[in-house]
Amino acid sequence: MNTPLHVRFLRTMYRLVVDNFLAIAAVAAAAGAVQRTSPEAALALVRAVRPVHWLLALLGAAAAAKLRRLGRPKDVYLVEYGCFRPKAWFRAPFSTCLEHAHLMPYLVDEESVSFAIRLLERSGLGEETCVPEAYHYMPPDRSLKASRDETELVIFSAVDDVFARTTIKPEEIDVLIVNCSIFTPTPVFADMVVNRYKLRADVQNVNLSGMGCSAGLVSVGLAKNLLQVAPPGTNVLIVSTEILSSQYYVGTERAMLLPNCLFRMGAAAMILSNSLERARFKLTRAVRTVTAARDADYRCVFQEEDDKGNTGIRLSKDLATTAGHALKSNIAAFAPLVLPASEQLLVALSFLKRKLLSGRAKVRLYRPDFRTVFEHICIHAGGRGVIDEVQAGLGLSDEDVEASRMTLHRFGNTSSSSVLYELAYIEAKGMMKKGDRVWMISFGAGFDCNSVAWECLKPAADADGPWVDCIHRYPVQLPEIAKDISDS
Repeated sequence: MNTPLHVRFLRTMYRLVVDNFLAIAAVAAAAGAVQRTSPEAALALVRAVRPVHWLLALLGAAAAAKLRRLGRPKDVYLVEYGCFRPKAWFRAPFSTCLEHAHLMPYLVDEESVSFAIRLLERSGLGEETCVPEAYHYMPPDRSLKASRDETELVIFSAVDDVFARTTIKPEEIDVLIVNCSIFTPTPVFADMVVNRYKLRADVQNVNLSGMGCSAGLVSVGLAKNLLQVAPPGTNVLIVSTEILSSQYYVGTERAMLLPNCLFRMGAAAMILSNSLERARFKLTRAVRTVTAARDADYRCVFQEEDDKGNTGIRLSKDLATTAGHALKSNIAAFAPLVLPASEQLLVALSFLKRKLLSGRAKVRLYRPDFRTVFEHICIHAGGRGVIDEVQAGLGLSDEDVEASRMTLHRFGNTSSSSVLYELAYIEAKGMMKKGDRVWMISFGAGFDCNSVAWECLKPAADADGPWVDCIHRYPVQLPEIAKDISDS
């Protein structure tokens, strides 16, 4: 429904006045002072100040500004990012999934097959999502070698892509952070990257595991903390992925079949730095919220064995609701850091109204409009239900969540790398402009929620990324399907 013109005008005037209240008050005070002072008196006051005093005042202001800059943490920038783009032969259309399931009757019964196909049809995934080569075998190859082969394919492709997009060389990398939740071999992925790209012997490397789909933004938060205290010119390489080959669930527990249906192969790499040179985005905020103290949240995404001894990831039917609750906690910490005064005032007034009318009337708290702060929002493509929950909770339009839905449709749930595929979608569509602000939201096992905000300094020069061969077909129209617990 279109907002009436006079309502939009009043909202604009309200935001203009409240967000610039101090400036307006200062101008009004200065105007009043000028009116009370004659030009002759003002000129005499200026002449009365000796030149040496003007010089000391300027030097003092410059020194104060310098000290303020020195005391402030260094700015952190995203230099470039790259994503793994799977070849067409890795595709897993629904018909192939159905055929393979029927050819493995001793692993999955007919009822489970029907459930999985219904889930796929409702999931928001398209026919071009891809799974590793190991999944194309019958039965799937869950060996260590298959997982290593998948790891080398997706990680090295993403890292090759990010180095090809920037002038930064492997020998300029000072810190390496690699995250993958389930599969953690020895040597770890970080050592695998060091070996492949012959990084320096003094490179600081960290390997994160067990954090689920939020690990990519957790890595950004870690890199931010390191870069703010590191010497100028420090570069951090972050690699985010989830390796599927060894994680295929062969049982019949429905809650544990969900990852087989939703997760797809993918990886992303990004280079962060505390130097503005060559940067494309500036990191403005990073907030992480952990709700693992609640038992239900802790067991929401849980790796365990079923009653027949088959290992898999159990996804709770309340996953979307849990994500919504975690997002509320995250917003409580994130919103005051990014929202303008006009939105924060409305939130405060609604809190006050609820307090005053407690017990006499039910007062809904004001839902802040984050679209006044961000031009683009990237919600982790965890599933149709998760995106629906966040869209409803934040009051977003279909256009606001287009990048998330289209990423889920084309690439599936690629875990911690999904928000980078979404950023690539926005840039491939030519929607990113200099000065645009981006909000990335991710959820992960634990349960936790992460918010990271960026400001665009320089949009991509072209759309040569994971969407290069299909962006002209997007956005696509998704079928209208009633919400189902399996959507989560």
